[in-house]
Amino acid sequence: MQTHEIRERFTQHFVRAGHTPVPSASLILDDPTLLFVNAGMVPFKPYFLGQQNPPFEHGKATSIQKCVRTLDIEEVGITTRHNTFFQMAGNFSFGQYFKEGAITHAWELLTGSVEDGGYGLDPERLWVTVYLDDDEAASIWENKIGVDLSHIQRMGMEDNFWSMGIPGPCGPCSEIYYDRGPEYGKEGGPIADDNRYMEIWNLVFMESIRGEGDKKGNFELVGELPKKNIDTGLGIERVACLLQGVDNVYETDLLRPVIDAAVELTGTKYDAGVHEDDVRFRVIADHSRTGMMIILDGVTPSNEGRGYILRRLLRRIVRSARLLGATGNVLEVFMNTIMDTMTPSFPEIAKNRERILRVALAEERAFLKTLESGTHRFDETVEQLRASGAKTLPGQQAFELHDTYGFPIDLTLEMAHEAGLDVDMDAFNSAMQEQRARAKADNKAKKHRNVDESLYREWVDNHPTEFVGYSELEHDARVLGLVRDGDKVNEAAEGDEVEVILDVTPMYAEAGGQMADRGLIRVGDTMLQVHDVQKIGKKLWVHKATVEHGGIGLGDQVQAEVDEKWRHGARQAHTATHLIHAALRQVLGPTAVQAGSMNKPGYLRFDFNYTEQLTDAQLQEIATITNQAVDADFAVNTIETSLSKAKEMGAMALFGENYGDQVRVVEIGGPFSIELCGGTHVEHSSQIGPVAVLGESSVGSGARRIEAYSGMDSFQYFSKEAALASGLAAELKTPTGQLPERIAQLTERLRAAEKEIENLHRQQLLSKTGEFLDRAETIGAYKVIAAKLPDGIEAGDVRTLANDLRGKLEGEAAVIALASDNGGKVPFVFAATSAAVESGIKAGELVKSFGEYVNGRGGGKPNLAQGSGSSADGIDAGFKAIRDVLGA
Repeated sequence: MQTHEIRERFTQHFVRAGHTPVPSASLILDDPTLLFVNAGMVPFKPYFLGQQNPPFEHGKATSIQKCVRTLDIEEVGITTRHNTFFQMAGNFSFGQYFKEGAITHAWELLTGSVEDGGYGLDPERLWVTVYLDDDEAASIWENKIGVDLSHIQRMGMEDNFWSMGIPGPCGPCSEIYYDRGPEYGKEGGPIADDNRYMEIWNLVFMESIRGEGDKKGNFELVGELPKKNIDTGLGIERVACLLQGVDNVYETDLLRPVIDAAVELTGTKYDAGVHEDDVRFRVIADHSRTGMMIILDGVTPSNEGRGYILRRLLRRIVRSARLLGATGNVLEVFMNTIMDTMTPSFPEIAKNRERILRVALAEERAFLKTLESGTHRFDETVEQLRASGAKTLPGQQAFELHDTYGFPIDLTLEMAHEAGLDVDMDAFNSAMQEQRARAKADNKAKKHRNVDESLYREWVDNHPTEFVGYSELEHDARVLGLVRDGDKVNEAAEGDEVEVILDVTPMYAEAGGQMADRGLIRVGDTMLQVHDVQKIGKKLWVHKATVEHGGIGLGDQVQAEVDEKWRHGARQAHTATHLIHAALRQVLGPTAVQAGSMNKPGYLRFDFNYTEQLTDAQLQEIATITNQAVDADFAVNTIETSLSKAKEMGAMALFGENYGDQVRVVEIGGPFSIELCGGTHVEHSSQIGPVAVLGESSVGSGARRIEAYSGMDSFQYFSKEAALASGLAAELKTPTGQLPERIAQLTERLRAAEKEIENLHRQQLLSKTGEFLDRAETIGAYKVIAAKLPDGIEAGDVRTLANDLRGKLEGEAAVIALASDNGGKVPFVFAATSAAVESGIKAGELVKSFGEYVNGRGGGKPNLAQGSGSSADGIDAGFKAIRDVLGA
């Protein structure tokens, strides 16, 4: 049974049982506690927490959620049951049924006949576990379902109590296992051998809220959920493994084709008895799928957050392929293969195929350059170790290769072995642990407690805010709640910073890249300055304000007013963002996908996935198309419709947004621009005013950013530019239209003059070679020139003079040491003739010694080395130390 059919059977089983089918959410949700969705219940978390009421008919839902877990990337492939990306099929009940219903639904699907839509698993090979004191679940399994008591085992909190690992919903669970047979391990059920007995389904009886904790089980229960709920998770990949009769999850119809492609590319056999090679094949298969799915949902490689995870995954693929024998590019083959296997389940892959390939291949090119620079650094390190007679690569240098050059440790180990060196792995692991500890602390600092939002639950459920700001800028409202310093209060006085909950508001809450409105809340002599508006649970508007005059209390009738000037500028910038997005896709094509935006009055920035720097011509064309749309006076229409109809209209959605069934479509100029958007906009494009595209830049690997002004800010920008051009034209006595040509001529003349001065300066310096030779000292067995050059001499000229002096002294054992004070920098160069090198002199070591005196560092080869410092006061002392070394 193919994986696509396994998915379909699951969905239909629960649809027949009255569950609403819910499409998978994006891997990227607006949740500060998660880099990626890591469990099937994550998109349903607001319903479990009571922050929102479930919108599903009959209070039951089913989904097959895309999930990514990357806590132990290095362990991938070592076991044969875990993937970083997996599909979690689940059924959810929000107060409708509990333990008996969940257990019955699961058993019927697993053991039901294939002809009737089930999976046809042998009930005699199924085992179940329950939480230690969960007698109710154990009784249901034995008495209702008929599972033999010998196949029911009890486990503790670490195994049979579920949470997401962070504060939030939790509860005891019951897990279903399949006995794969004696060839996979010993008898005795899941307690005895969890390899033989493969877990396939976890039924979570969600009833509590957990607090903070540093590991599984080490936390307190801080409250009960409003209703007892059901959250289950069936691993699609594990069921596929069983129903397809393969040994492990890497050999199913989704991943085995990637392994086969890797075998063909590398020439190395899979499952040939070499465990390390098999792990690398599994890494390639697993990471190809995970990387592809993450790119599909809008992530691009970078050095932080989700982008860093993606970068690690893609680079581990390339690294593993090279260790298996691949020599060229590999990601195109692997990505195409995995897209072929996954498209039947995720049709959206087809539309994004070109973009996915472009992002992956750009990262591969960058990594191959990294490998080249890392290899060069490794070779330098090996040369130094051999020269000193060392047989072990220090762990700190291995870590530097990993951390600074992105050089994987297993490649370092492989190359060190080829060079006859060991690696100090204890020191390397120590450095890695320190880095991980720092990262963990930083990550923990960024997390937020889900339980904090319980403060607002009553308002979210019972008094959601009515937003009237699309059509009105002021409106009467009633104060439903006040929050100060994290606590509910009945009143707030002058000077207080307070959060205000109103029943109705015209103020836009920050969302979709548009900054929140500014405004006022008034009642009598009382005035509150609103400086931010945020949403909670997508239903509640929280006005963050300062009480400027008077005081405010619960139940007060007030007037909420939007700052009209602020709103006007924000509308201009937001609509301009849509125009730039449309223009950008016209110029670059449909694969230039939005990756984020920010707009506020007069200014916008737009991030998009693209791997190449835009040319001046492309940027100018984008600006032209945008302003042509402004000039065309396009009507800006907003349409409330269903998500499915919006997609039929061709409306574009932002990756990572979790849209509801009803959406708002913003259409500008018919087909020119049509996007899902909840922001505020002008009525006609001409109201934006001119748009000044300022430029574009990189914001990470595969991601670019365009910045622009709109409205009066744009006009002021153009005015300043025009004044600057007029001033230059007057100064240069050149018509404005001829300024570029005139400036180019002057620049060329300046460069020629600077080059001529540089040549004259170098000739003047070299003409003094004789003076330096005359000042040469004899120290021990060496002729030594140790001289501080005139101030202002640059590093290149110091090196040129040192090379010239060495050439003139080549017949002798001579050492040249030169330094200069160049405006706070101290370039220094040491050179040694062949005879001096043969006698044991190493310029690289002398440079390092000298660097300590001038607060600098340097290195190089035995015959020539250089460095740079920042303390010219130490030059004389440094030369004295060198003379002492040479004379010893």
